[in-house]
Amino acid sequence: MVIEVKATITGNVWKIVKEIGDTVDEYDVIMILESMKMEIPVEAPQGGKITEFKVKEGASVIEEDVVAILE
Repeated sequence: MVIEVKATITGNVWKIVKEIGDTVDEYDVIMILESMKMEIPVEAPQGGKITEFKVKEGASVIEEDVVAILE
């Protein structure tokens, strides 16, 4: 089952804290977005294994953009 991880705000990808292949639990922080000098964590909506990142550090995202894929 494919699980899409979506950006919660419009901003920039400040830091990706996990790697492809990492197993995460629900609410684990996958990456951190920066918006208006605030850091906002992007959390896993449920547990799974990270199979793909759709963005790189420094990329701009808008709210609801898919930023990672879990299985």
